[in-house]
Amino acid sequence: MASMRDIKRRKGSIQSTQQITKAMKLVSTVKLQRARQNAERSQNYFTCMYETVTSILDRTIGMRHPYLDGKSSGKKAIIVMTSNRGLAGGYNSNIVKLVTGSGFAKEDVVIYAVGKKGRDALDRQGYEIVVDASDIAEEPVYADAMALAKRLLSSFEKGEISEIYLAYTHFKNTVSHIPTLLKLLPVQMPDKEEEFGEEEGTGKEISAPMNFEMEDEDALNLLIPKYITSLIYGGLVESVASENGARMQAMDSATSNAEEMIEDLTLMYNRARQGSITQELTEIIAGAGAIS
Repeated sequence: MASMRDIKRRKGSIQSTQQITKAMKLVSTVKLQRARQNAERSQNYFTCMYETVTSILDRTIGMRHPYLDGKSSGKKAIIVMTSNRGLAGGYNSNIVKLVTGSGFAKEDVVIYAVGKKGRDALDRQGYEIVVDASDIAEEPVYADAMALAKRLLSSFEKGEISEIYLAYTHFKNTVSHIPTLLKLLPVQMPDKEEEFGEEEGTGKEISAPMNFEMEDEDALNLLIPKYITSLIYGGLVESVASENGARMQAMDSATSNAEEMIEDLTLMYNRARQGSITQELTEIIAGAGAIS
């Protein structure tokens, strides 16, 4: 059995750790409130942009554009959004597992890292890190997403990459965060053309085809960059909210575990102290008996 001194030292160490986890939980809670508001405000725009572009392309027939057709050569680019700090439960490891379990060969993938934890983990596993944008991971703004989108589209147009994916954590609510791998480019087109008008015998109305005021290529050159920027920015703000939510939960669990350990150590200390007192009394009584 451990001595009273050892138990007391260990209890003091756990109490110090508990104070740290409590403080980190409070900080994460405050940050989560602000991050959640940003995520909720941008989510409608994020969703609306995705649905609008998808709807436009669903109504477009016969359009040819590099953003739609893709490239015959080039690597797959994955924007990996993680945090710069740990102590967030499985937040970072879930994104890393999402990338490594995507089925893409390492030699066919280049990583655009937003967050040091994901960058370091994937670098250790042999992935090529071509961009490190970890400085925008904690407080992203729209201009950061625009700069990253511009760099990605430039590489896409040059044929250096053939596909673009976004690996981020979708913020559903405070306790639910979903790792998501979303394909950004080439934009998916309908598998087959539909007839427009009313389908005979069904009464089902089919949307009219989309007509552009400007040339099709010019329209997509304006639309797709905004679409990509919006999705990247949406992923950034949702990842920040998910990170703080995950860290708050992790620190809450750590604090609770520390409390349980302190209670167990207190019980052990009391037992050891009682045993020590009993032994001293026994020795005193035995000594008194020997004198008499």
